[in-house]
Amino acid sequence: MLVVNGLTCRFGAKAAVDNASFSVAPGSFVGVIGRSGAGKSTLLRSINRLSPISSGQVRFGDLDVTALRGRELRKWRARSAMIFQQFNLVGRLDVLTNVLMGRLADVPSWRSLAQLWPAEDVAMALSALEQFDMASLAAQRADQLSGGQQQRVAIARALVQNPEIILADEPIASLDPRNTKIVMDALLRINKHFGITVICNLHSLDLARSYCDRLIGMAQGRVVFDDLPAALTAQIARELYDLEADEVMDMHPAPAPPVPAIGEAAVA
Repeated sequence: MLVVNGLTCRFGAKAAVDNASFSVAPGSFVGVIGRSGAGKSTLLRSINRLSPISSGQVRFGDLDVTALRGRELRKWRARSAMIFQQFNLVGRLDVLTNVLMGRLADVPSWRSLAQLWPAEDVAMALSALEQFDMASLAAQRADQLSGGQQQRVAIARALVQNPEIILADEPIASLDPRNTKIVMDALLRINKHFGITVICNLHSLDLARSYCDRLIGMAQGRVVFDDLPAALTAQIARELYDLEADEVMDMHPAPAPPVPAIGEAAVA
């Protein structure tokens, strides 16, 4: 169980996250929604400890995440894998090596620097790529891939960390509709088939209501909505998004997408 209690992240006088409290049960797919600047990215980055925590606490089971330092903090970041909007791949390296970067917490630094990855790690990385129909591009440079392909590589990299939580920060913000579906289906498949908790920042309410089993709404750094997608009314959405509401709202009920089978072919 992930428990966030009174979490506040300040940058100068501004509180990007202001006294946020909620808990997330194992195996959940939680969408974090809200307008631009609401604090969604800072919230996820603070759970992973990439953003400084001013006050409050993050706990995972018996682990006080807020107090972690050094090697213990690196181990937590392996357990709580981040997926970024900008992919964060090393463009000059091949796809396989980028995925293997997810094993850095478990591999001696001399092995990674010398590109002497253990055979079992290479097999794990290839298996992860195969699940997202990317194994045939393992030797290709990452900067030669499309945006959707790069994000699938980033998801495979997160998967080989053997995480218990995946924190996806606007993972489809820069993708077209076709690749958006491919990436969201990949996250749903990880969640349902492996039981990995997914917390995903999303700008589109239509996507959030389709894929997530719970929504956390943020406004001005505060958690102002925490409920099932069906409880998100048009009025609440307008209060959350204000002037952006018309851009993100599609309040017609959306059927839940089917869970793609492991290894099911995706559109390139």
